[in-house]
Amino acid sequence: MKRIHTNMPQTPSGARLPCSERLDLLRNRVSLLDGQDKAIMTTYLERGNSMCQIAQLAGVTESCIARRIRKLTDRLVDGLYVACLRNRRRFTRLEMTIARDYFLAGLSIREIAAKRRSTYYRIRKTLIRIRQILETPGLQTSSRGLGNSAQTDRNLRSVNTSLHT
Repeated sequence: MKRIHTNMPQTPSGARLPCSERLDLLRNRVSLLDGQDKAIMTTYLERGNSMCQIAQLAGVTESCIARRIRKLTDRLVDGLYVACLRNRRRFTRLEMTIARDYFLAGLSIREIAAKRRSTYYRIRKTLIRIRQILETPGLQTSSRGLGNSAQTDRNLRSVNTSLHT
């Protein structure tokens, strides 16, 4: 194992959240996921199973599970879908479902268009509109500075479940 030189900081300057905060954030936001993604992340984070064990259960390779956990972690910590939930009054129900499919599930525009029985053009225009709203001054979209308390994430989960019903 390589050691970090004593002059070098252990973490990049402001690039990432500290590990414990990142884990807490992930545990709070796992409930935003559905189906197999939720099961994989719960098994990994809460039950502490290794990627090898999860791969055997899922019937795929360990590298496939590692990539999937990495992508899910990045999407959950990124916070773009959470920012959409916090500003849900500015979006229609369809825009929220498109935001969920794109920012949280990681579907492509083409896959969303097929799933929602819409055109590629309409989905692309909707995503442009969503990004414009998220980029307006005064909106906080990053996971830092949003007051990531457990209560706030619980409120977002309840909003998310009400959108699905």
